[in-house]
Amino acid sequence: MSPTEDRYQRLTSTPPGRFLSSRLGLPESTPLRRYEPGQSLLESPALIGGFAERRLLSTVERVLQSAGATALSDLPAEGSGSGKLGAVVFDASGITASEDLIALRDFFSPSINKIAASGRLIVLGTPPEHAADRRHHVAQRALEGFVRSAAKELRHGATGNLVYVAPGAEDDLESTLRFLLSSKSAYVSGQVVRVGTGESSSPKDWEKPQAGRIAAVTGASRGIGEAIARTLARDGAHVIVIDIPQQGEDLSRVANAIGGAALALDITADDAPAALAAYLQERHGGVDVVVHNAGITRDRTVARMKPERWEAVLEVNLSAQERLNDALLLGDLIGDGGRVVTVSSIGGIAGNRGQTNYGASKAGVIGIVETLAPELAQRGATINAVAPGFIETQMTASMPLFVREGGRRMNSLTQGGLPIDVAETIAWFASPASGGVNGNVVRVCGQSLIGA
Repeated sequence: MSPTEDRYQRLTSTPPGRFLSSRLGLPESTPLRRYEPGQSLLESPALIGGFAERRLLSTVERVLQSAGATALSDLPAEGSGSGKLGAVVFDASGITASEDLIALRDFFSPSINKIAASGRLIVLGTPPEHAADRRHHVAQRALEGFVRSAAKELRHGATGNLVYVAPGAEDDLESTLRFLLSSKSAYVSGQVVRVGTGESSSPKDWEKPQAGRIAAVTGASRGIGEAIARTLARDGAHVIVIDIPQQGEDLSRVANAIGGAALALDITADDAPAALAAYLQERHGGVDVVVHNAGITRDRTVARMKPERWEAVLEVNLSAQERLNDALLLGDLIGDGGRVVTVSSIGGIAGNRGQTNYGASKAGVIGIVETLAPELAQRGATINAVAPGFIETQMTASMPLFVREGGRRMNSLTQGGLPIDVAETIAWFASPASGGVNGNVVRVCGQSLIGA
């Protein structure tokens, strides 16, 4: 049995295990539906609705139709098929006062328990900063509390998320809607995504959105980095996998498996930024997607933190990334349609005991996103971050049993995520159709009970 296998989930997925866990009041842990090529967007119809203006509902209808999904405006009649819904989507962008929020109750009260296993609850709104007046702002801000609470009421692996869509950005919504409705977002729940206007281009084939594009991924010899590289290659990109020379054998294995290229490079070396820039310029004339995944931990409480442990973590996780970005931007190697994606952590949001160095570095990564988003927007590019929670990796497999079990159960989906869950979220950010998604930090944590 693999050390990363969730034995509790395996037990509670059997009839006797379900009976026992129900009688004892233990949490369920439903295996999640995850993406496979050729898979349908939804397995059951989507119920859609809205309030007042409903400025986003036509986009929802168009996306569902384009993806071959069935949209319903009313709940299916009792006895018609399974009666289950693959998704419930509500356009709340027209809610302009707190009194109007009753529309959320009216729509979701009869429908939320009809959401199928691994189904989706999505609310669409107007960013509060774009509100027409104070009451409008208040009402739209209230959507966050509703969605995060409703997501915690979902069962059987279903998820709930909120998308704020700026006025004029309706045509930039499609990639985000496709991602959140699909099984690619299996471990993303309780999140708030902001979509603005940007330079997006719909792919000819949504199964291969990265066709003809060049991607570079650091820390790509194994684990999450390998999953990112494989996912971008699956989506059609030519992927350059980057890691330290000591990982050369694994790096070559990954590159050969995906038909990409291996670049052995210590990103903390003084000449690393110039070396990477030169490689991308000479081989490809630039780069379309850059994923900063390389990261390390050197845990100690702050009272016992040696300078070398602090410096190693900050150097790999943060400072080296800043220098690489500077070199790529100075060389004008990231242009129109460019995507920069970086890996933060819920440790950088909520903090973890014994990880002051790691928490500082991962919070700094969020700072990179905040400061670079406006500059990259001017170049027709974007930058976003993922913040993983408990992900099943070699590192988490080595944790003590009860610590590992606590990590798995401390989220609304009551299980750990997989490296592919992080990779799929990065692939959404990296899509040429995600030009309106800029400056976001999305947790891939199953709606962890720790952190904001």
